[in-house]
Amino acid sequence: MATFGTLSDRLTETFRNLRTKGKLTPADIDGTVREIRRALLDADVALQVVKEFTGRIRERALGDEVNRALNPAQQVVQIVNEELVAILGGQQRRLQFAKQPPTVIMLAGLQGSGKTTFAGKLAKQLEKEGHTPLLVACDLQRPNAVNQLTVVAERAGAAIYAPEPGNGVGDPVRVARDGVEYARRQQHDTVIIDTAGRLGVDAELMKQAGNIRKVTDPDEVLFVIDAMIGQDAVNTAKAFQDGVDFTGVVLSKLDGDARGGAALSVASVTGRPIIYASTGEGLDDLEAFHPDRMASRILDLGDILTLIEQAQQAFDEEEAQRVAEKLANEQFTLEDFLEQLQQVRKMGSMKKMLGMLPGMGQMKQQIENFDEREIDRTEAIIRSMTPVERRNPKVLNGSRRLRIARGSGMTVTDVNQLVQRFDQAAKMMKTVARGGVPSVPGMGPMGGKPGASSKRGKKQKSSGGSRSGNPAKRAAENAGLAASPAAPTGSGFGLGAAPQPTEQDLAEIQKLFGKG
Repeated sequence: MATFGTLSDRLTETFRNLRTKGKLTPADIDGTVREIRRALLDADVALQVVKEFTGRIRERALGDEVNRALNPAQQVVQIVNEELVAILGGQQRRLQFAKQPPTVIMLAGLQGSGKTTFAGKLAKQLEKEGHTPLLVACDLQRPNAVNQLTVVAERAGAAIYAPEPGNGVGDPVRVARDGVEYARRQQHDTVIIDTAGRLGVDAELMKQAGNIRKVTDPDEVLFVIDAMIGQDAVNTAKAFQDGVDFTGVVLSKLDGDARGGAALSVASVTGRPIIYASTGEGLDDLEAFHPDRMASRILDLGDILTLIEQAQQAFDEEEAQRVAEKLANEQFTLEDFLEQLQQVRKMGSMKKMLGMLPGMGQMKQQIENFDEREIDRTEAIIRSMTPVERRNPKVLNGSRRLRIARGSGMTVTDVNQLVQRFDQAAKMMKTVARGGVPSVPGMGPMGGKPGASSKRGKKQKSSGGSRSGNPAKRAAENAGLAASPAAPTGSGFGLGAAPQPTEQDLAEIQKLFGKG
């Protein structure tokens, strides 16, 4: 996650230095805590939060739990991980729904914090979960705010109540009250009230928001805050908490390149949980906030659980079973490959997915260089083929390949490379589907028993990690090994040890979707 990139780098480097020490002295602990304090302050985390956080780490790190540990450095990282989870809120908190619908959710925050966009994202997510949300346009001050919410509602496929044109016309308190009544009559089970923001905290804003809260009696008041706001996040949050109060926090623009101090400050200072994190501009770029998963991302331990959840949402189980059978029976075609590409697309950005794998923080440059447009080019080539050609690439002679290249706007070389990569990928996936060990061209078998001899008669040592031919699967399996009691210790940051992904992993993923 881009917002924590610099902080993650600093902490990872600190723990890598710590790992070289067999036994930790009080001076080692103090030096580590000092580096953590600097990293947090540079990330714009509130001073009060930094003092409390580093104080708890130092106290625990100097205690018996580290002194008695077989791997003291690993234990220190575990302590940092636990304390990060604590300041991020501890446990995940979900939306609270009313026993008697409609559930009223009021949004509050400064102008430009992302309230209107979040309203659309939340409506779309609630619809996916089987709810019938209604958006209520109560931002009647900001120019074109009502129009913007109308467009967002249309994109999200959600109903909207907007009786006033806005642009300074209308009473937002009356609209909010009438909107809840309208939702009750039309049997909408959820109401999302988009309120006005200001460029700064002022009395008029607080009074209006407070009156809307009084007449609607919301079940949730969500404070939407820009994750890039820095040190001002704490003052803004406190002002809203005193003036309106809120039940939960939404972090917007968490995909930005700022230092992300808001995320580590707001929950701790206000005592209110972070419920959602907005991770992009698309209406699907909204995640339920998990403190433990966010801490793992910050420490570059990956977020395999979120990746799995996204895959489960995007991939149809019956379709996956059908594809597995076709792979095992050597019936996997370019048509099937195209369908798989389209399902991968539903999961979102490949860069974002790669960033959720453990250890990928050390490969940010390679991930940034990953060209997502190659998937578009691959699709264009396959779509330029006839059904017969997709099902049986062996019929692709020179004239057919030239026609496909012209139809897709690519070159014959691009078509040749795609067919070659597809053949290699199909063979690899067929081997995996049958329970075998895949072989990567130029590398030989990707697995083998410890001590097994290669063709050259040289013995290969087992690293204990996964040797799957699928790089994403390999990283996920290695993460699983790291979680097991028998997992080796001593990763790059000292916390347990999934083998680090290599540049070859990224190259293999790139080859599957486009030019390597």
